[in-house]
Amino acid sequence: MKNYKAYLIDLDGTLYKGNEIIDGAAQFIEYLNQQQIPHLYVTNNSSKEPEDVASKLHTMGIDAKPNEVVTSALATAEYIAEEAPGASVYMLGGSGLETALKAYGLEIKDDEFVDYVVIGLDEAVTYEKLATATLGVRNGAKFISTNQDLSIPKERGFLPGNGAITSVVSVSTGVQPTFIGKPQPIIMNKALETLDIDPSAVAMVGDLYDTDILSGINVNIDTIHVQTGVTTKEEIEVKDVPPTYTFKDLNEVINELKR
Repeated sequence: MKNYKAYLIDLDGTLYKGNEIIDGAAQFIEYLNQQQIPHLYVTNNSSKEPEDVASKLHTMGIDAKPNEVVTSALATAEYIAEEAPGASVYMLGGSGLETALKAYGLEIKDDEFVDYVVIGLDEAVTYEKLATATLGVRNGAKFISTNQDLSIPKERGFLPGNGAITSVVSVSTGVQPTFIGKPQPIIMNKALETLDIDPSAVAMVGDLYDTDILSGINVNIDTIHVQTGVTTKEEIEVKDVPPTYTFKDLNEVINELKR
């Protein structure tokens, strides 16, 4: 396997499932840190702030820094701020999305009369929240969703993801949102700009073909699939555009890098 100068790394299904670390994850990051190889954690989870993500990784024995975390919340806030500075937003989501929107100077409102409706993963979603979002889109607000993941891996199994929540508003209004997170290029381009390394020397590491692997393919970088999450080896083998590599887990990736 090629030795890359930098890596973009998925979290859920790649480094951990819920609060359970995946075997090989800590060892892989330790190897990158020892070799001083730059890497960023690119996650579609918009509910947590980078500090929270880094803290969670620390509890699992992974030495991660907040400035190494690129969330769909940060990419979403930057996208809106560049398009319409100071815009008003109605949002569904957690503290990570709220903090990011405010940090980029956007005004969060609690009604349907806004410039943008933004949907991020909201584990406390209610009918009223969905109703307000629906009315906002019907009133002409631009419709943004942090990511289109239909399911997310947790300790209990695969639970509804942000794409499932977003679909309620999409179906109700007939309006499709602009998606920011993987596999869309928006979040990937933000991560690549942060690395500031020739993309030909960067690889995307992830478990889910439809988000992680396609995100790399969509920005023309190499991809490393690990069989520790959603997409199986058998499913990978029948894809029209396969990942550059597929491995059982990150332990196998380390072994390849050390050869």
